[in-house]
Amino acid sequence: MKLTDTPLITVVIPTYNRAWALQTAIDSVLAQDYPEFELIVVDDGSTDATAELLAAYNRHIIAIRQENKGVAAARNRGLAAAKGHLIAFLDSDDYWLPLKLSAQAAFFNAHPEALICQSQEIWIRNGGRVNPRRRHVKPQGDIFIPSLSLCLVSPSAVMVRKALLDKVGGFDETLPACEDYDLWLRVSCRYPVYLIDTPFVVKQGGHADQLSRQPGLDRYRIAAIEKVMAENRLSPEQFEAAAAVLRQKSRIYADGCVKRGKLTEADYYQKLAKRYAGY
Repeated sequence: MKLTDTPLITVVIPTYNRAWALQTAIDSVLAQDYPEFELIVVDDGSTDATAELLAAYNRHIIAIRQENKGVAAARNRGLAAAKGHLIAFLDSDDYWLPLKLSAQAAFFNAHPEALICQSQEIWIRNGGRVNPRRRHVKPQGDIFIPSLSLCLVSPSAVMVRKALLDKVGGFDETLPACEDYDLWLRVSCRYPVYLIDTPFVVKQGGHADQLSRQPGLDRYRIAAIEKVMAENRLSPEQFEAAAAVLRQKSRIYADGCVKRGKLTEADYYQKLAKRYAGY
């Protein structure tokens, strides 16, 4: 790796108590064949051996430690320190194949109009390779409407021009989860998302601290949809599709609240579904 004063690419790894996986993630970045990058690792208040692991990398990375504020705040902290014109994210439980940065840098050089692109992924669950379901297949171009039902942009696979995040803002720190879903909705409602149809990311899942395994995540997705609808940037078609998904998710989440005896919360989401019944 070559550290420069003005690196073309900044890589941001947020991490919290992931010393068991972090070394693999860092090493996969340092093994990239593309030299012009900096690697920022943001330790979000880890209490395991993360600090000692990061210290061993000495000058090869930029390590930032903050009190525990969540993954959105950790990524934003890395963005605030970034010097690169292009930004790549890597979750600390995933890792890259060696050509990831060079392939995406070449893509942006060949497509100056592009603001965001992602690659395909290899999925590993509990140590074994699995194939994504059909609904997880990544589209490209105008992906806003299909992205409403589930997140179709992977942080570990994406690279963006820093100018794009200056336009739409960073990750919403009020969301403890689904902060990536929220950001990609704000991006994809305005800009096409490009795809390099080659897997450069190994995405690992099945472990206990995986954020996407938390219960009740739809309440954060509902909040993200409400927010993007309120920004008045959606076309009529986009707004109608967003309202339909919001109604569906609100009703399902309200039913779950009723089953759990959370009647006040259920009432809120039932009313929210009715509010958009006319769209």
